[in-house]
Amino acid sequence: MNKETLMLSCSETDIARAGEILRNGGLAAIPTETVYGLAANALDGSAVRKIFEAKGRPQDNPLIVHISDVEQVYGLTKNFTPVAKKLADAFWPGPLTIIMPKKDIIASEVTCGLSTVGIRLPENEWARKIIAAAGVPLAAPSANSSGRPSPTTAKHVFDDMNGKIDAIVDGGECTVGVESTVVYAADGDEPVLLRPGGISPEMIAQVCGACRIDDNILSDMEAVGEVMSPGMKHKHYSPDARITLIDSDFPAYKKYVEERGPQDVFALCYDGEGERLGGIPYIEFGAENDPQAQCRRVFSALRELDEKGAKTVYARCPKKDGTSLAVYNRLIRAAAFRKIEL
Repeated sequence: MNKETLMLSCSETDIARAGEILRNGGLAAIPTETVYGLAANALDGSAVRKIFEAKGRPQDNPLIVHISDVEQVYGLTKNFTPVAKKLADAFWPGPLTIIMPKKDIIASEVTCGLSTVGIRLPENEWARKIIAAAGVPLAAPSANSSGRPSPTTAKHVFDDMNGKIDAIVDGGECTVGVESTVVYAADGDEPVLLRPGGISPEMIAQVCGACRIDDNILSDMEAVGEVMSPGMKHKHYSPDARITLIDSDFPAYKKYVEERGPQDVFALCYDGEGERLGGIPYIEFGAENDPQAQCRRVFSALRELDEKGAKTVYARCPKKDGTSLAVYNRLIRAAAFRKIEL
């Protein structure tokens, strides 16, 4: 049954109200620097199950636990491993999720039966204040319908979640724009990158001496068994349109798209390229050499394609290093791994 979803601000009164909702087993969408999260008490299995129901999320897709202070880690993990502590010292608060061995206090629904849990200390001050007001760690995947582009504004959350959750806290537009980097650091000395984000593998390697990139990031791993991190197995980030990535320089991309348009074709391209496409309708998602801008824009761009009724979309293929890897990872999944190299 649908419920009335409260729209809250980041005033002290509304933050306290959001904290009360979460503490009492409700659902609230909260702002973070990455994307908006759909939060519930991570220690309450029945509250966590409401997240899966509201999102239509697969039951084998684990959630990330958000904390407001680094000291809370010790109550949630059996072993704050040396490599995990090194990562936390370097990148927390920030857009990095660290996977560590979990304590049983965390609801099993959060981890989908795994012995490990992903923990993050967000940089966004509103997020930390809401977690502190709740007085409990919060499980929080992206606050969108499962499989849809992640929300980077409160309006995106409202479009997907109105009537399904108790409250939405409007903290403005997210500054990073893609979900957190996820790193496995439960054992060993070498962290393993399971999902790229605003913290690049190169940045992690500078701190830890190395960073192994999981094969799933660059290829279709739908057949994988145990899912260690969100974003590994299931189709993600997809608008209604059929997207194909075009891996080429701009002249070859322009020729390919123009031969198939302008009717029933949209271009998803870099800033300044759309007007050079001979009348093809387009959405731009940041400058070619500015991966941070691409991160901030990519999910809004995917949602705009739906708003404009796009059916067939040819997208510029991002680079696969640095922060660009996060944009590539989101777009190749939005495209269901359809890619053409010219």
